[in-house]
Amino acid sequence: MIDEEKIKQAIKMILEGIGEDPEREGLAGTPDRVARMYGEIFAGMDDDPANYLSRTFSAEGTDMVVEREIPFYSMCEHHLMPFFGHAYIGYIPKDRVVGLSKLARAVDVYAKRPQIQEQMTAQIADAIYEDLDCAGVIVVLKAEHMCMSMRGVKKGGTLTVTEARRGVFESDHGLEERFFRMIGIR
Repeated sequence: MIDEEKIKQAIKMILEGIGEDPEREGLAGTPDRVARMYGEIFAGMDDDPANYLSRTFSAEGTDMVVEREIPFYSMCEHHLMPFFGHAYIGYIPKDRVVGLSKLARAVDVYAKRPQIQEQMTAQIADAIYEDLDCAGVIVVLKAEHMCMSMRGVKKGGTLTVTEARRGVFESDHGLEERFFRMIGIR
């Protein structure tokens, strides 16, 4: 649960810490705005992807299902700076499929937490594999990290790509190759 009062106090202290006057006209409402924004940005803290992935539909004979270029926005847990990009998901259902919007909602659950991309990729794959009871899943995230673009090495536009495979995708390289062709990477 987000504690907006603590966030407001902390933001006021940060403003003071950088030498600003938190009471000046342009900043007077900033602690309140940031607290409300954090409530939205970190809405995944109390959410569970099973809430979305548990509603499935019968679909006999279904082969690979792919959703590509699902936008996401997250916050790096090391610097509390944004990273953002796209998720690509493929799964092989056994006899049931999930509504397509539910895959995007599962991505959002994990993106809306202080996070690292590598962990987020694995969490999405694990949730889909376990909650859908599918034969296999592959998840690829491509993202730009503002902690690398704005500060430190300052290499804007650099993309980090992470991948997680579960089930049949771990051993069937032909299936994996088909997924990459379907999302336009190979």
